[in-house]
Amino acid sequence: MKTPLISIPRISYTLASIILSEIGDITRFQAPAKLLAFAGLEPSVYQSGKFQATDTSMVKRSSKYLRWAIIQAARLVAMRNPTFKLYQEKKKSEGNHYIAIAHTSKKLLRVIFYLLKGDFKISQKVVS
Repeated sequence: MKTPLISIPRISYTLASIILSEIGDITRFQAPAKLLAFAGLEPSVYQSGKFQATDTSMVKRSSKYLRWAIIQAARLVAMRNPTFKLYQEKKKSEGNHYIAIAHTSKKLLRVIFYLLKGDFKISQKVVS
């Protein structure tokens, strides 16, 4: 079976197969945020009274294999795709390298969500 993930520069058959096998049926996820939560890429929330922490880490409570594959793919895609490279450089200037990779991974996972759903018009908006 041919997958649209192979059309993303630098995503190999190995990374695509890991991502596809961990995601499973994409129709289980109604929105990209649900897929981000499944991959464990959403930020944790720490709140107490009126205090809300701003520097929180990812929750890392879901599929570690999907999270690993997405982070590796985002790192590789940012080397080749100018849109992802500019986005990663922008995020790196706002924080550190690991935060930039996490943001790039989230962006890539949103693109993957729309590619797998077959909604190519929306995926063009996400890429830009």
